[in-house]
Amino acid sequence: MKEYDLTIEAGKLHQRYLKDLWMYRELFIFLAWRDILIRYKQTIIGVAWSVIRPLLTMVVFTIVFGKIAKLPSGGVPYAILVYSAMLPWQFFANTVSEGGNSLINNSTLVSKVYFPRIIIPSTCMIVSLIDFCISIVIFAGIMVWYQFVPSWKIVFIPAFLALACITALGIVYWVSALNVKYRDFKYVIPFMVQFGLYISPVGFSSSVVPENWRLIYSLNPMVGVIDGFRWMIIGSENSIYLPGFLLSLGLSILLFFSGFYFFRKVEREFADFI
Repeated sequence: MKEYDLTIEAGKLHQRYLKDLWMYRELFIFLAWRDILIRYKQTIIGVAWSVIRPLLTMVVFTIVFGKIAKLPSGGVPYAILVYSAMLPWQFFANTVSEGGNSLINNSTLVSKVYFPRIIIPSTCMIVSLIDFCISIVIFAGIMVWYQFVPSWKIVFIPAFLALACITALGIVYWVSALNVKYRDFKYVIPFMVQFGLYISPVGFSSSVVPENWRLIYSLNPMVGVIDGFRWMIIGSENSIYLPGFLLSLGLSILLFFSGFYFFRKVEREFADFI
């Protein structure tokens, strides 16, 4: 009787990784639901954290940039200007923070059984989407308070939310994969998120950036995402610097596909390092 050695590699056995993703869709749902339960299971005020963090950030930025620095707001209440940026930023920051460490936090699962590992960092986006929906409700209350009517362009919210998802997941795929081999990234991730908050146009409009620097400033892909949300909600034509937005859009797409490719390339080595 002949003996055969069968080697199973992630996504390589039948060259059908995308089909594997569909086949393991129930695992995606299960892990996403588990992340939701864990997120709020042992917190005192539960989902209220999703409200408190962006609200406090909005208050601080409104005071610092709106009242003290007196930066222009384009004729809208400064709180509206800030919160319209907090929507995509909070989604992005939560996804990157949770997704960057997700493989390490699920090391037992990664080392035991086969499934497309990219499912794990991707599920972190679901929790962030729930926080995003809660923030939308709070934002509606803020607009009522200020008697502010959003632009009709708000109907494009699914498109700009999809752009935020692509940007966040692209970075998550890169960082989560690198974090498996280089554990220094667990310290880099919070710094990157905190630093990104101040170099992104969250507390101020990107229109305050000098014209000759705006294209370079748009190398930050979140600039295009945030400007897109402001254009959609506030409706000002000056909210989007088109060359910069196209540059940010291109970088977001590049980050997503390069991150996906890199993750797939090193995925087979995860069990060795975890």
